Amino acid sequence: MTATILVVDDEPDLEALVLQKFRRQIRDGTVAFMFAHDGIEALASIEQHPHVDMVVSDINMPRMDGLSLLARLQEAEDKKSTVIVSAYGDMSNIRTAMNRGAFDFLTKPIDFGDLETTIDKTIRHVEMMRDARRRQAEAERAHASLSRYFSPQIASRLACEGEADGMAVHWRDVAVIFTDITGFTSLVETAAAEVLGALLNEYVGGMTDVVFAHEGTVAKIIGDAIQVLFNAPGDQPDYARRAIACAHDLDAWAQAFRERWKARGVNFGATRIGVHAGPALVGNFGGSRFFDYTAYGDTINTAARLEAANKFLGTRICVSAVVADAAGEFRGRPVGDLMLRGRSEPLRAYEPLPEAVFAERATSQYSDAFAKLEAGDATAMPAFAALVGLHADDALAGFHLKRLLNGAKGVRMQLE
Repeated sequence: MTATILVVDDEPDLEALVLQKFRRQIRDGTVAFMFAHDGIEALASIEQHPHVDMVVSDINMPRMDGLSLLARLQEAEDKKSTVIVSAYGDMSNIRTAMNRGAFDFLTKPIDFGDLETTIDKTIRHVEMMRDARRRQAEAERAHASLSRYFSPQIASRLACEGEADGMAVHWRDVAVIFTDITGFTSLVETAAAEVLGALLNEYVGGMTDVVFAHEGTVAKIIGDAIQVLFNAPGDQPDYARRAIACAHDLDAWAQAFRERWKARGVNFGATRIGVHAGPALVGNFGGSRFFDYTAYGDTINTAARLEAANKFLGTRICVSAVVADAAGEFRGRPVGDLMLRGRSEPLRAYEPLPEAVFAERATSQYSDAFAKLEAGDATAMPAFAALVGLHADDALAGFHLKRLLNGAKGVRMQLE
């Protein structure tokens, strides 16, 4: 790199002396000099050549002196590191210059060995500051990109240099949430563009805020569908518990959102949520040009299948036994053993319930009816019928009663 130095001094012989003393460095391409005779000429020169790395300026000059030039240079966005030159006895002006932001000072008559040392020191400082600004700019760009996926805390950590090792594609145990909206395609076809834009932006923004509150990672947003990861990119030992807690909060937020827009005459569909846990291939799949942090594998597909299962079950949240068992102290009721597309073995699924709902008498009644269904007890049908009679809005109990009335037995079911 060639350092460009602007020397500002009205002495007529100084330019020739500087070029003579630094001829080797100029020939080697390590430095290049520019010259101005006062502050006004210096400012004009910097405007034409903004790549100037440092300024060496005398104080006493016509039209604009060195202190005034220094003040103008410090006002600029791209502040130039400035070395002030003054007579040995003029310590008052030198002190003023240092207080105004001068990087260093030299005294007259100039010792060219001292000048060379000062230039070297100043250029090292300039390079260090430029490198720091470059790293900061890179971190800010990385943070802006990472903030699409991660909570502010995680994004800030990953944006720091040396903290992004978890971006490489690798196998990792994760918990996955998959969400979708019922009837969204019909809404897209009927709603005005401005309404749909405001609706979807508010929905995605609100759902993302909920995810980030639980320190989850937004792996994908495809239209109205959102895919969320826990335990990626960083370690979260309680990732299963976080995922279920997040699913509850997403459901509550989405329900409130739906009611708000219903009051404005927009029929927004219910949000369905599926949650599963297991190994997945996780990392940046964007190649060298794009950043696309996401996950692939059977675990991801199963979470999506569980989300879709809600449509048949009448539930809004459906989680696998894998994530329910891993969460510990799980509160919910069994759905049954689902034969999901792409899986050869049944998967036990549950409907997670808020603490208050789990404690209600209806939950224990459901559990009793489900136990009879699982045991092949003939009294399962009247048990579910009694539950539906008391709670007509219990869609899951109604689903099992309908199955029994259609001749189905047991808790294993094919939904698709």
